[in-house]
Amino acid sequence: MKIIEAVITATKLYEVKTALHKIGIEKIMISQIVVNGRKKGNAVIHRGAEYMAGFMTKIKVEIIAADELVGRVIETIGEIASTERIGDCRILIHPFVELPI
Repeated sequence: MKIIEAVITATKLYEVKTALHKIGIEKIMISQIVVNGRKKGNAVIHRGAEYMAGFMTKIKVEIIAADELVGRVIETIGEIASTERIGDCRILIHPFVELPI
């Protein structure tokens, strides 16, 4: 079992969720996160002055998948969420260890 974390743009969330359901992934965890990276961020107007906030809002999708599904999940997310802009689709994979409670 693996934990797959994908950081995507909010505009791609519905498409990614729909595609994951089509390949049999029903349970996903979705979080809204704030990231700071190479992109300049959003222009913000505060007290009449415009400045670059430096932070961008993204969506983190987390999936726990069996080893045999990991490749299909990564391929599905990558095909849909990737754009030509830097940082629009980051995928991380971690081992999943279930602790006996």
